[in-house]
Amino acid sequence: MPESSFSFRPEGLEMRFRRVRLQSREWLTPGYVRVRLVGDELAGFVSLGADDHLRIFFPEGEPESVEEFRAAPSREYTPARFDADGLELEFAIHGDPAAGTAGVAAAWAATAPIGALAGIGGPRGSKVVDGRPDYWMLAGDETAVPAMRRFAELMDDQARGRILVEVADAAHELPIDAPAGVVVEQVHRGTTAPGSALAARLDALGDEERPEGSILGFVAAEQSIVKPGRELLLERWAVPADQTIIKGYWKRGETSEKKPR
Repeated sequence: MPESSFSFRPEGLEMRFRRVRLQSREWLTPGYVRVRLVGDELAGFVSLGADDHLRIFFPEGEPESVEEFRAAPSREYTPARFDADGLELEFAIHGDPAAGTAGVAAAWAATAPIGALAGIGGPRGSKVVDGRPDYWMLAGDETAVPAMRRFAELMDDQARGRILVEVADAAHELPIDAPAGVVVEQVHRGTTAPGSALAARLDALGDEERPEGSILGFVAAEQSIVKPGRELLLERWAVPADQTIIKGYWKRGETSEKKPR
């Protein structure tokens, strides 16, 4: 087998706990919200990998210790953007926060008052892309959009690839900026089960459509996506396992909206 043009390099990060407050929220679609978190303790925050995850804690009141914070409900999310002034996270809203059918993270992201306190732990480590993939194959639902956007930011102008984004319908589409050689396709699931439309789209990619060269494969959505993701990348396209990330970011029927581990 020819030598790969890239690799994922594990990189450990300093594990720190940080207090943050909600500065703003922006609804990108009726079911997807971006929040900006700020706080002096974010100084030095870093996230090196597109698929990094941090844990965000949602306390009641104003905890006085880290231990009290860590006892609060928490969920894992991908850092969407960060700079010297703040950190942005994006939340896919499953359920109805007003009716109490959304999970704790979705309810907080949708309804917490500006200035609300939260805690951040991590990221603990990263998978850094060393080298240049010959082809990028990214597929995910709304929960994977931050990671796919971060992967897209790594692409150069000559990049080739395909990005599949499963969303409910046209009103919920989440654009991803990518170079001209990377096709971005919005896959509408309508009223079908989460992940089913994306799985069908992956199944429809024939063996003969396998691109030449080294493929970076990323597939993440509802837990049911893992099997079709592995069937495409590992079995039919024979992509080495260490050049793929295939994950269930959430599980239908549970309220841990993102990355249960």
